[in-house]
Amino acid sequence: MQVRIYRPAKTVMQSGYGGNAKRWVLEYEPRSPQVPDHLMGWLGSDDTNRQLHLSFATKEEAIAYAEREGLSYRVVADPKRIFRPKSYADNFRPDKMEFGRF
Repeated sequence: MQVRIYRPAKTVMQSGYGGNAKRWVLEYEPRSPQVPDHLMGWLGSDDTNRQLHLSFATKEEAIAYAEREGLSYRVVADPKRIFRPKSYADNFRPDKMEFGRF
């Protein structure tokens, strides 16, 4: 079975580096496509492994678990985070002021 190991992106409600940014997730790659149910319109699949999302504290723990279980894995590199310091006073700099627009 093929699994994917990655660090999830932070949600829109997070502003710092806490929360999802510290953990690693192991999830199974889908084996079959999702098909809509004709009566309700919900998406369904016969692949129950797509419901599993295992969390680990480090990438090494997730890799060790995949190797111990005999799973072929793919590590997705987390995107480079760019920290741009901002100041509230920058909103009122003279070179950024636009007069007459409210």
